[in-house]
Amino acid sequence: MRAVVQRTLSASVTVAGEVVGRTDEPGLLVYLGVTHDDGPADVAWIARKVWELRLLRDERSASDAGAPVLVVSQFTLYGDARKGRRPSWSAAAPGPVSEPVYDAVCAELERLGARVARGVFGADMQVASVNDGPITLVLDSPRG
Repeated sequence: MRAVVQRTLSASVTVAGEVVGRTDEPGLLVYLGVTHDDGPADVAWIARKVWELRLLRDERSASDAGAPVLVVSQFTLYGDARKGRRPSWSAAAPGPVSEPVYDAVCAELERLGARVARGVFGADMQVASVNDGPITLVLDSPRG
Protein backbone atom coordinates (compact mmCIF):
# COMPACT_ATOMS: atom_id res chain seq x y z
CA MET A 1 0.00 0.00 0.00
CA ARG A 2 1.24 3.48 -0.79
CA ALA A 3 0.17 6.77 0.72
CA VAL A 4 1.26 10.28 -0.15
CA VAL A 5 0.65 12.38 2.94
CA GLN A 6 0.57 16.18 2.88
CA ARG A 7 0.29 18.58 5.77
CA THR A 8 -2.45 21.06 4.91
CA LEU A 9 -4.15 24.13 6.31
CA SER A 10 -7.31 23.06 4.46
CA ALA A 11 -8.30 20.63 1.73
CA SER A 12 -11.38 19.63 -0.24
CA VAL A 13 -12.60 17.16 -2.85
CA THR A 14 -15.21 18.11 -5.42
CA VAL A 15 -17.14 15.67 -7.63
CA ALA A 16 -19.50 16.94 -10.36
CA GLY A 17 -19.43 20.45 -8.90
CA GLU A 18 -20.28 19.33 -5.34
CA VAL A 19 -17.85 19.31 -2.42
CA VAL A 20 -17.96 15.76 -1.06
CA GLY A 21 -15.17 15.94 1.51
CA ARG A 22 -13.29 18.75 3.20
CA THR A 23 -11.09 19.78 6.07
CA ASP A 24 -11.29 23.41 7.12
CA GLU A 25 -8.48 23.35 9.66
CA PRO A 26 -4.88 22.13 9.78
CA GLY A 27 -4.67 18.42 9.13
CA LEU A 28 -3.58 15.84 6.59
CA LEU A 29 -4.46 15.07 2.99
CA VAL A 30 -3.76 11.43 2.14
CA TYR A 31 -3.68 10.05 -1.39
CA LEU A 32 -4.00 6.26 -1.06
CA GLY A 33 -2.97 3.64 -3.61
CA VAL A 34 -3.62 -0.08 -3.26
CA THR A 35 -1.74 -2.91 -4.93
CA HIS A 36 -2.86 -6.50 -5.50
CA ASP A 37 -1.65 -8.18 -2.33
CA ASP A 38 -2.48 -5.51 0.25
CA GLY A 39 -4.36 -6.88 3.23
CA PRO A 40 -5.30 -6.26 6.86
CA ALA A 41 -1.69 -5.82 8.03
CA ASP A 42 -1.14 -3.09 5.42
CA VAL A 43 -4.41 -1.39 6.41
CA ALA A 44 -3.42 -1.33 10.07
CA TRP A 45 0.13 -0.17 9.36
CA ILE A 46 -0.83 2.71 7.03
CA ALA A 47 -3.68 3.92 9.24
CA ARG A 48 -1.57 3.92 12.39
CA LYS A 49 1.40 5.55 10.63
CA VAL A 50 -0.77 8.34 9.16
CA TRP A 51 -2.47 8.93 12.53
CA GLU A 52 0.68 8.90 14.66
CA LEU A 53 3.36 10.38 12.39
CA ARG A 54 4.55 13.74 13.74
CA LEU A 55 4.05 15.88 10.62
CA LEU A 56 2.03 18.76 12.04
CA ARG A 57 3.52 21.94 13.47
CA ASP A 58 5.48 21.62 16.72
CA GLU A 59 6.21 17.97 15.89
CA ARG A 60 2.67 16.92 16.67
CA SER A 61 0.79 14.05 15.07
CA ALA A 62 -2.79 14.15 13.86
CA SER A 63 -3.63 12.05 16.92
CA ASP A 64 -1.93 14.57 19.24
CA ALA A 65 -3.78 17.51 17.68
CA GLY A 66 -7.10 15.81 16.91
CA ALA A 67 -6.50 16.96 13.34
CA PRO A 68 -8.77 15.91 10.46
CA VAL A 69 -7.63 13.54 7.72
CA LEU A 70 -8.94 13.72 4.14
CA VAL A 71 -8.37 10.40 2.34
CA VAL A 72 -8.54 10.25 -1.47
CA SER A 73 -8.16 7.01 -3.45
CA GLN A 74 -5.54 7.27 -6.19
CA PHE A 75 -4.62 4.20 -8.22
CA THR A 76 -2.06 6.24 -10.19
CA LEU A 77 0.32 6.04 -7.22
CA TYR A 78 1.20 2.60 -8.61
CA GLY A 79 1.82 3.88 -12.13
CA ASP A 80 5.08 2.81 -13.75
CA ALA A 81 6.54 5.23 -16.30
CA ARG A 82 10.02 3.75 -16.61
CA LYS A 83 9.42 2.51 -20.17
CA GLY A 84 7.93 4.35 -23.09
CA ARG A 85 5.64 7.35 -22.92
CA ARG A 86 2.52 5.72 -21.51
CA PRO A 87 2.45 4.66 -17.85
CA SER A 88 1.51 1.13 -16.94
CA TRP A 89 -1.10 0.71 -14.21
CA SER A 90 -0.63 -3.06 -13.79
CA ALA A 91 0.66 -2.76 -10.21
CA ALA A 92 -2.53 -0.99 -9.09
CA ALA A 93 -5.25 -3.27 -7.76
CA PRO A 94 -8.55 -3.14 -9.69
CA GLY A 95 -11.55 -1.40 -8.13
CA PRO A 96 -13.25 -4.52 -6.73
CA VAL A 97 -10.02 -5.30 -4.83
CA SER A 98 -8.92 -1.80 -3.87
CA GLU A 99 -12.23 -0.19 -2.86
CA PRO A 100 -12.77 -2.43 0.20
CA VAL A 101 -9.14 -1.81 1.22
CA TYR A 102 -9.60 1.96 0.86
CA ASP A 103 -12.78 1.73 2.96
CA ALA A 104 -10.92 -0.35 5.56
CA VAL A 105 -8.15 2.26 5.88
CA CYS A 106 -10.75 5.00 6.43
CA ALA A 107 -12.58 2.84 8.97
CA GLU A 108 -9.35 2.03 10.81
CA LEU A 109 -8.43 5.72 11.00
CA GLU A 110 -11.89 6.40 12.47
CA ARG A 111 -11.45 3.53 14.93
CA LEU A 112 -8.18 5.13 16.05
CA GLY A 113 -10.05 8.38 16.68
CA ALA A 114 -9.56 10.36 13.47
CA ARG A 115 -12.16 12.63 11.92
CA VAL A 116 -12.03 11.29 8.37
CA ALA A 117 -13.30 13.05 5.26
CA ARG A 118 -13.29 11.12 1.99
CA GLY A 119 -13.28 11.48 -1.72
CA VAL A 120 -15.55 9.28 -3.85
CA PHE A 121 -13.86 6.05 -4.87
CA GLY A 122 -13.37 5.82 -8.63
CA ALA A 123 -14.88 9.24 -9.34
CA ASP A 124 -13.37 12.05 -11.39
CA MET A 125 -12.34 14.27 -8.49
CA GLN A 126 -10.93 17.75 -8.19
CA VAL A 127 -8.74 18.06 -5.12
CA ALA A 128 -7.84 21.45 -3.70
CA SER A 129 -5.45 21.99 -0.83
CA VAL A 130 -3.43 24.64 0.91
CA ASN A 131 -0.22 22.83 1.73
CA ASP A 132 1.49 23.84 4.94
CA GLY A 133 5.28 23.93 4.84
CA PRO A 134 5.03 22.32 2.32
CA ILE A 135 5.34 18.92 3.93
CA THR A 136 4.81 15.86 1.71
CA LEU A 137 5.83 12.31 2.60
CA VAL A 138 5.50 9.00 0.74
CA LEU A 139 4.68 5.96 2.87
CA ASP A 140 4.95 2.38 1.61
CA SER A 141 3.64 -0.36 3.87
CA PRO A 142 6.23 -3.01 4.71
CA ARG A 143 6.23 -6.16 2.59
CA GLY A 144 5.95 -9.61 4.07
